[in-house]
Amino acid sequence: MRIPVAIRAARRSPLLQVVKSAAATIAAWLIAGAIFPEQLPVFAAIAALLVVQPSVNQSLSKALERSIGVIAGVVIALALGWLLGSPAWIVLLAIVVAKLVAWAFRASPGTGNQIAISAMLVLALGSSTPAYALSRIVETLIGVGIGIVVNALIVPPVLTGPARRDLGLLGRELAACLDRLAAALPAPQSPARLQELMLEVRLLRPMKDAAEASIAAGEESLTLNPRRSAHRDELREMRALLERLSPIVTQTIGMTRAYFDHYDDTIGEEPAVAAIAEQLRRAGHDVRLAVQLAEVSPEPEALTSAIPALTAPLVITPPSSGHWILIGSLMEDLRRIHGELLGEG
Repeated sequence: MRIPVAIRAARRSPLLQVVKSAAATIAAWLIAGAIFPEQLPVFAAIAALLVVQPSVNQSLSKALERSIGVIAGVVIALALGWLLGSPAWIVLLAIVVAKLVAWAFRASPGTGNQIAISAMLVLALGSSTPAYALSRIVETLIGVGIGIVVNALIVPPVLTGPARRDLGLLGRELAACLDRLAAALPAPQSPARLQELMLEVRLLRPMKDAAEASIAAGEESLTLNPRRSAHRDELREMRALLERLSPIVTQTIGMTRAYFDHYDDTIGEEPAVAAIAEQLRRAGHDVRLAVQLAEVSPEPEALTSAIPALTAPLVITPPSSGHWILIGSLMEDLRRIHGELLGEG
């Protein structure tokens, strides 16, 4: 029997994250327990455990969510205790009221659940006196503060590695797709090879999405991170390169699609096709050069020249009437690729 995907992550969390969560939870338990020895410091431990997130920015967001949820939940429990006393069923009523309050104020799912959990714990584990409620709020704030401090001080992660890897892979595959189309244009192609070209070029979209997600995660990891100054420029360059490559991805897919849709065995006889193929190879060279200059490729490829090859727009003679749609489409996309590579997009 396979373990359901819903309960397993695609990859393990860093061991450091586990260590930080454990350290924050233990510290919160010990400190809050020393301040409030009459009660087990459950609220402080839970707060510290939840607040330690992959980035400092996420920790602050979780801290705010946790703090508001606990305060609202404690207030609800205190009010219900005053009004109805302490029958067993009041815990169930507190959960319902907490969810309704969260819905009325359009609270996030995490905040709404926290309100209900806090109200339930206050009524189930303690009492509904003002002193007890205030102690639980202070205890939670202690756990929140410890979680933030631990996450900020113990090597906050900077996620530039995955961004560099995914962007480098995108650049290399984009250049390879341009080269494959350049090789296909002058020669007759079988239906199977045409399908293969389309399948290969369609992989660019998920690769671009992966690079975008990795760069966004890297930018998130720098927010409020004490180590951000050493990596800010690096991620800014990656973002700029992705913004240059993204339109070229769209144009490369469009060129391959146009070739697939309008293909016939006489396309290679057009005088313009050889010139377009040469420009595609030059565009592939320049994409590799851009990736190499940005130092994001995991395995830099040897280039024949460090000088951009696609230096001037292509001028060709008019094609025959049967191929003017395809040639015109390829020319327009080449013009756009030329502009992006020269920073004129």
